[in-house]
Amino acid sequence: MMSYNAKNYTEQGGEKTVIGGELVIEEGAKVTGLPVLDNQPASTAETVEALVTDFNALLSKLKAAGIMTADTP
Repeated sequence: MMSYNAKNYTEQGGEKTVIGGELVIEEGAKVTGLPVLDNQPASTAETVEALVTDFNALLSKLKAAGIMTADTP
């Protein structure tokens, strides 16, 4: 007898869905519930120091939204 283990499944109770295979989102599909970042305006920095400030602001927003791992103390 051959058994099959699904790579994609929803656990009992529906609280957790596991995607172990490939997730394809077709054109026109809509994904809801993902974190939305505050707008990061385009940099108008004219010095390296100002560019570093703009870049670090972007990194902070990515970390706060959980898209990037926060720094370790």
